[in-house]
Amino acid sequence: MTDGLKASQIKGGIRPSKSFDQGRVCKDESCSTKLSIYNKRDHCFNHAPVKYPRVRGRILQETA
Repeated sequence: MTDGLKASQIKGGIRPSKSFDQGRVCKDESCSTKLSIYNKRDHCFNHAPVKYPRVRGRILQETA
């Protein structure tokens, strides 16, 4: 039994990472953090506005 499975490499273009302008700074006035070229947002992590995930089919109990 010499016939077996033979693997082959997947071929195709690999899409490069999306990048943004270099040297951008956080939009918050009191912050001078430089943003990564891969960060698409205008704020650094510490000053980014809070975003709540979309909750489908669950009822969250509010804590008092």
